Amino acid sequence: MPEHSAQGASLRLPAPAKLNRMLHITGRRPDGYHELQTLFQFLDHDDTLEFTLRQDGEIHLTPDIAGVPHDQNLIVRAARLLQERSDCPLGADIHLEKRLPMGGGLGGGSSDAATTLLGLDALWGLGLSLDSLAELGLTLGADVPVFVHGHAAWAEGVGERLTPVDLDTPWFVVVHPGIEVATPAVFKAPELTRHTPPITMARALQGGASSWRNDCEATVRSLYPAVSSALDWLARRAPSMLTGTGACVFARLADEQEADRLLDEIDGRWQAFKARGLNRSPLHDVLDR
Repeated sequence: MPEHSAQGASLRLPAPAKLNRMLHITGRRPDGYHELQTLFQFLDHDDTLEFTLRQDGEIHLTPDIAGVPHDQNLIVRAARLLQERSDCPLGADIHLEKRLPMGGGLGGGSSDAATTLLGLDALWGLGLSLDSLAELGLTLGADVPVFVHGHAAWAEGVGERLTPVDLDTPWFVVVHPGIEVATPAVFKAPELTRHTPPITMARALQGGASSWRNDCEATVRSLYPAVSSALDWLARRAPSMLTGTGACVFARLADEQEADRLLDEIDGRWQAFKARGLNRSPLHDVLDR
């Protein structure tokens, strides 16, 4: 429930990162979008958003994010979309504590948008269903619905057709090589694998993590040598993969102690963090409390 302060009702909520534990590209649609099969899983590492109620209908986001105009930020767009579709006269001051790298393949912007939809639905007392909020979220980005629903998922289509799954929950070390990957450039690259034969969810899960791969990885390696270097370094130490179109890469570890040892070995070479894989979003845990 919203907390009450001198400034009005407020909510403080996480916007967790995600990993693509596998990613296949199975085709390209006439509209240019690619058909995907992927496994989404959350991490216990996140941005944090604080929402404070306004009675005047204004939406204000702080702080400014370099290179992203206020009105184009997915957080602001999500808030205004929810206002418009619900005919809600209320507004909010929104403060973002940004920890997830932009252009990293961790879903930070999509997760921020999903947390905004769920948080303001609660703060404004709208009572919309998860399906309704996910439908709104899809108009903002293909990854938003999985964050709205809040469970690890097998995803198809452009990533919007979701089936909840329970995956293994290892520790991960996630490395950001210090660059941003331009997702459109990856998907436009002529050498990108686009015709991986579709498989069933059951077959993907039966194969397990040792058989999973990311069809974007070879293209991202060729376009971004810094990503390739980070992947090569990680892969010599633990099973490793690109998430989404990058730039982040991740290593799967047996336990937290192994993750700590790997972080010690990185020793400032790149931005890096450890996190546990989660099948339920911490956002939903907080909202349920």
